[in-house]
Formats: sequence, structure tokens, C-alpha cells
Amino acid sequence: MDRPLWAVLAGTFSLRFSTGLTGAMLGVYLATLPEHGGPAVGAIVLGVFGALFYLAELVLSPIFGILSDRQGHHRVMLYGPIFGAVAVIMTGFTADLGLPDPLALILAPITGSLVVLGFTRVLEGASTAASIPSILGYIAMVTAGDELLRGKAAARFEGATLLGLGAGFGAAPVVFALFGPTAFFLNAVLYGVSFLIFLSVKDPAGDASAARSEHVGFGRYLELLRSTHVWLLAPTWIAVNASIGLWFSQSIFQFAQANPDFPDQSLMRGFSAIAISAAVLVIGIIFGLGLLYWGNRFKNTRRTSIILYGILGGGALVGAAMVVNHGTGLPLVMLLAAAALAAFGLFVMAGATPAALGLLADISERFPDDRGAIMGLYSVFLAVGQIIGALIGGFAAEAAGIDGMLVATGVLLLVALLPLARLRRAEDPVTGTIG
Repeated sequence: MDRPLWAVLAGTFSLRFSTGLTGAMLGVYLATLPEHGGPAVGAIVLGVFGALFYLAELVLSPIFGILSDRQGHHRVMLYGPIFGAVAVIMTGFTADLGLPDPLALILAPITGSLVVLGFTRVLEGASTAASIPSILGYIAMVTAGDELLRGKAAARFEGATLLGLGAGFGAAPVVFALFGPTAFFLNAVLYGVSFLIFLSVKDPAGDASAARSEHVGFGRYLELLRSTHVWLLAPTWIAVNASIGLWFSQSIFQFAQANPDFPDQSLMRGFSAIAISAAVLVIGIIFGLGLLYWGNRFKNTRRTSIILYGILGGGALVGAAMVVNHGTGLPLVMLLAAAALAAFGLFVMAGATPAALGLLADISERFPDDRGAIMGLYSVFLAVGQIIGALIGGFAAEAAGIDGMLVATGVLLLVALLPLARLRRAEDPVTGTIG
């Protein structure tokens, strides 16, 4: 891969790190909101905030995808860090920061305001909606005709995205413990770093000519959404994203506080910020290794096979995690075996998302001047899945704690299996592509 592509991936990691940092710090912030001048909140409110983020991404991704085709993928990449920086600055000002009286009086109406915090989630969603379709449009453009490069780029994009989110997710408890709500302002600086990385990327060959071409409108976009190939891919990808999003929206909130309502669940006893961050780091490493491994298998393994393995791996992860969650009194060797099975399941599950992304990039080959619009479907599927996952996760955690989240994850993975057989029949058995 050449330098501009690596720069885009570095910017993706940096941007998603900031996004993950904000989302996870918000979980810690909301768990202690009364200490910062706001009301007490529960898991359902947290789930609604997560849904707001992905609802904004869902609505705005097609718009920014089409815009990136008209203005150029590189230019629209720059919008994401700007939206994100504004969002975190506003979030910081919702806290009681101990500012001098005149400024504190001006900001008093928004201190602890759930309405303002909800609006910042919409801005964060706009940040993702602007950046992801334009980045993926860029990747689809520069990897056209090179199956191996596309596989590597898709896996590394997923790696940069998920590892960035995971790193931000893992760092959040420690960063918030050290700096409190001021950490939101520090995150604005990190968004600035993402902006500078994207600014350093040169316009790709063909970007300007594609921008001058005749493009699909929203009518054609809706027609594409109704196509058979998209509807075969959508349910599986949405369900997989929901199973992942369920944990992104709830896990820090649940692990950070002891819950006496579920005394028999080992994972709900309250963990320190360092313990949570260490666990997220290990999970991120395993998932990253899985992404690299499966991303290099595009040339000799069918995409649907990789997705199937990923769903089965997720099922193994759920079963093993259930054993760990009720591991009190079990022999140490059994707990270690369950942990090893969970790690293996996570490694295998990592392949599902880049394989689905590769299928979508194949579909985009039918519309070479509208890659941003087509790849914007990635954010649509992601957003729908994350909204479903965030809402299901909130109710599942409220009802049954970590057990509820694990059961919900298993059900979502079963749903992901249902359309996979038909999707496999639409896939070229030799090249593994669809389109």
C-alpha cells in the first residue's frame, strides 16, 4: 500500500480513537453526572444516547456519501474532525467546571443538560457520517482492480476503525479519572490531529474527474437500496453490527460500577479504570490480529465463508463468556479454558466485518463515479445495527445485566445466519465477489 493510503488509515485510526474516547468517557461521565451538576441516569438513557449517535449517522451518511462524489472524497474527509471537535467542546461545557462566576453564570443553563448532551451525540454521528463514506469511497477508488490490495485495505480500515474505537474506549476510564470533564477539551486537540493527517493526503487520481461526472441522485440511491444484492447483505451485516454495538454502548457503564441486583454475575462486581483499560487493550489486540489474518484471506477464501466463520466464532465467544460470568467456585483450569475459547472466538469473529466490507466494495464497481454514495451504505448498515444494538443492550442490561447482554448477542448472531445461505448463492464461487 502506498503512503497516501496509509495516511488515510492513520487518520481513520486517530478519528475513531477520538470517537471511542468521547463515547466511553460519556459513559463514565453519565454514571457520575450528579457529581457534575446533572441528574442521575440509567442504562436506558445511555442506550438512547447511543441510538442518537447512530441515527445521525444513518440519516446523514447517504448525504455525505453523495457529496463526496461531487466535491471529492478527500475534501469531505475533512468535515468529520470539525464536527467531532465542536461536539466534545460542547460536552465539556455541560459540566460544572468551577469557572469564574461571570462565565459560570452564562453556562449554568447547560450544566448537566441531557438535551445538550443528546445534541452532542448527533454532532458526533455527523462526524462519522462525513468521514466514513468519503474514506471508503477513496479506498474503493484506489483499490479498483486489485483484489489482494482491496482485501488488505478493507481489513486495515476495519482494524483502524475498531482498534481506534477500542483504544479510545479503553483509555477513556483512565483519562477521565485523571482529568475529569476537562478531558473532553483535550479530545478536541486530538480531533485537530485527525484533521491535519487528512489534510496531508493528496487527492487520488480520478477523484477530480469523478467529481465532474454525472452522479446518482437520491432517487437512484433508493433504487440501489432496493436491489437484491444489497438486501441480501444488509440483514447479516446489520445483525453483526448490532451484536458489536450492544457492547460498545453498554460495557464500560456496566463494568465500571458494582450492581447489587445481580450478585451471582462475576463481571458485574465493579472494576477499576486500569483493569477495564487493560481488558480492552487485550481484546483490541486479539481482534486486530484477527482482522489482519482474515484480511489476507480474500484471495483464496470466499467472503461468505469468512462471515460464517465469524458468526460461529461469535457464538463460541458468547458461550465462553457466560461461563466466565458465572465462574465463582469453578476450577481455575475451567475458567482459563473458557477465557481461551472466548479469545479464539473473538479472533475468528473479527473476519466478518472486513469480508462484508469487501462485498460492498465489489458492488461499488458497478458505479465507479459514485463510490462514495455506494460505500455510504457501510455507515447505513453500521448505524442501523448500532441503533438496534444500543437499544437492545440498554433493555437487556437493565433486565438481566451481563447475562442479558450475552443472550441478546447470541440471538443477534443467529439472526445474522439466516440470510447468509442466499447471499452465498449470489457470490461468485471463484473470485468470492458479488456485484
